[in-house]
Amino acid sequence: MIKQLSCLSLLTLSLNLSAAVLPEDRADVMYHSYDGGGVTIDGPSLLVRKDFASTVSVSGNYYVDNVSSASIDVETSGASKYTEERTEYSVTADYLYDKAILSAGYTSSDENDYEAETVYFGISQDFFGDLTTVTLGYAVGDDTVMQNGNDNLQEDVDRQNYRFGISQIATPNLMLNFNYEAITEEGYLNNPYRSYRYIDPSNSANYLSATEVYPDTRTTDAAAFGGKYFLPYRAVVSANYRYFTDDWDIDAHTLTLGYTHPLKGGWILDFTYRYYQQESAYFYSDLHEFAAVDEKDFRARDKELSEFTTQTLGFGVSYEFQLGNSDTFDKSSINLQYDFIQFDYDNFRDIRGDEAIGEEPLYDFDADVIRLFFSVWY
Repeated sequence: MIKQLSCLSLLTLSLNLSAAVLPEDRADVMYHSYDGGGVTIDGPSLLVRKDFASTVSVSGNYYVDNVSSASIDVETSGASKYTEERTEYSVTADYLYDKAILSAGYTSSDENDYEAETVYFGISQDFFGDLTTVTLGYAVGDDTVMQNGNDNLQEDVDRQNYRFGISQIATPNLMLNFNYEAITEEGYLNNPYRSYRYIDPSNSANYLSATEVYPDTRTTDAAAFGGKYFLPYRAVVSANYRYFTDDWDIDAHTLTLGYTHPLKGGWILDFTYRYYQQESAYFYSDLHEFAAVDEKDFRARDKELSEFTTQTLGFGVSYEFQLGNSDTFDKSSINLQYDFIQFDYDNFRDIRGDEAIGEEPLYDFDADVIRLFFSVWY
């Protein structure tokens, strides 16, 4: 089961578009790859966008994740390495009216044990001589959780997403932005394959395992503030800070720094650094003292709910060139982005060794992320 935020990312992309200007006609073909922690994910993506009568822009996206997993969760559960495929389709439409853009879209994704549908709406409006842009967005999602090998498990998850954003051109070289997002979820929120461990009441030197027990509701809030400063030689420096909190007591901080440097001949270099730190959920523990006594006695050992830190170093290079007949294609580019991510867990232990329970080494791993895409404007 793959939890993907691509539909929400698509919403973000839609809402971050410059107001009062429709997106350009373009097509993108991308290959993406993730390799880390015993998990590999890769696949293609195709995006095509076209406007009509200079007032409506329509796009369609096809995205595939091919997953091969032998993660620490799979190994410690005794399961064998597995493979699966997730496919996602989405369509969007943007309507330009005076200084506003109205957006709507639909996303559907499918894998063998998880189905998701999302419908979203948004509006972006310019004010004060086009120096200020305000965006509002709403999305509603309907997911179905299943479990391979268990035909009796089919649970629903309902999601609602609310967004507000404002960007301001403060000076000819400085642009600032603020974004707020709230998400409510209700339904089956845990992973049916995951289990937590607790001390064996008959032998404290051993532990037993049981299926995780999660709350059936979750509300999250996130606020981000950032800016971009355009340097005289067309380079750009950027900084962004994001604070996340939820009613599971997870607090997270994200700091992202970026620098874009243009070179002669159509080359552009990008450098990024991202620091992320989160606290654990109130019902998370690497080793619980005893088993849950009922369905309200929540228990989790999902490392994504633990206290951990990630650091990401990213490098990108793009090259813009003319493809074929200039009457058909305005321009084209090829882009390569590589990210190196380091994960360090503060209270999730690697229990694959022979150490005494509670004294196993803390878990950490590195991941490589690659995105290679070709774009053409027409």
